[in-house]
Amino acid sequence: MNVSLDYHIQTTFMKYKHSFFTGQPIFSQLLSLIPRSMVGCLSRKHNSDRYCKKFKAYDHLVTMLYQGFFQCLSLRELTTGLQANAERLRHLGMSNTPRRSTLADANKRRDSAFFEELYHDIYKMYFSVLPDSRPVSGKLYIVDSTTISLFSEIMKGAGTYGSNGRKKGGAKAHVLMDAEHNLPCFVRITEARSSDVLFLKELSIPSGSIIVFDKAYINHTQFLKWDQQNTIWVTRQRIDSSFRIESHNEVNPCSSQGGVLADQIIIMGRPSNGHISPLVKARRVTYKDRASDKEFVFITNDLSSPPLQIADIYKRRWQIELLFKRIKQRYPLRYFLGDNVNAINIQIWCMLICDLLVQIVMKNVNQQRKQAWSYANISSMIKHHLMTYIQLTQFLLNPERALLNYNPTPIKNGTLF
Repeated sequence: MNVSLDYHIQTTFMKYKHSFFTGQPIFSQLLSLIPRSMVGCLSRKHNSDRYCKKFKAYDHLVTMLYQGFFQCLSLRELTTGLQANAERLRHLGMSNTPRRSTLADANKRRDSAFFEELYHDIYKMYFSVLPDSRPVSGKLYIVDSTTISLFSEIMKGAGTYGSNGRKKGGAKAHVLMDAEHNLPCFVRITEARSSDVLFLKELSIPSGSIIVFDKAYINHTQFLKWDQQNTIWVTRQRIDSSFRIESHNEVNPCSSQGGVLADQIIIMGRPSNGHISPLVKARRVTYKDRASDKEFVFITNDLSSPPLQIADIYKRRWQIELLFKRIKQRYPLRYFLGDNVNAINIQIWCMLICDLLVQIVMKNVNQQRKQAWSYANISSMIKHHLMTYIQLTQFLLNPERALLNYNPTPIKNGTLF
């Protein structure tokens, strides 16, 4: 190749690069949201790099996030994908791509607690700090769990046996969701047979908040603690629950037309079992949904809000079901890269980190843009262009301008130049 042609190639590429591209692939821009100092501190805390010569905790994190964004279904697919992008991975701080055996060993030996704490620290860094002018009172949290079926009985399953006499294993993700940011702010992963009620003991809810959950989380002792902390709780009443009606609140015509059938003050529990399950004073609201013609009974410690507001608060609980649907559809957890509990937990935590990074990008872009991007569009764009040198934020802010400035190399006679 002569000097003039070589110079033409370089100048054309530089013009092409600066008009539309950036010096880092999208994957590198996403990883820049995770401070390397944070990864290093957690790695030292959990001894994650102990006895590791090359495949450090940061390399492991990059590899698993690559798997999550590209939805790789096997170790071979993941490692060959990394090898195909070996040159671009240098931007991510990875000098070597792992072999299948190396990755399998790391998934088995490196403690998943490193990834668990990393997720929670990233969340706190971007979403937990509120402006000074904004009160914490009234912040809505939603509690629920979702089960992830596994291919074998690695983690004990829940429910009845199948027709073949076997029961699949399963992992259960217990989630405390921040309804404002549509994100899990606290997650615990257990076996599927683990009781949901036990998760309540691990929660730390700010005073003055509102927490919503379904009937699986009814615990009178926890209700009394929340009463003392000035935390409002809203749930549904079980059919077999024992209670005594103390008084009836008048239902005004507006509430009656909205579907409220009754508004009562009750004492929950049996006096004979007071030493096991204490009595709790609560409010019982009977509500009939006009659209579905179904009747619901809500219980809460909020004795002053309008009954329709209690019903509206519980309707917000559906938001966590949409969260589970979003994660399971975008990062399908049908195939796992390991047949042990630690590998399964690592993969679940990394899927949650992938979802968190997309939410951070979406929040940043939508705050500066009149027409908001949807999660599905941003995540799809990231998946298809993960290793492309596009300035992600600028492109999402104004894709039309980015395309207008795009100046491709002209093609003549089927060849460049």
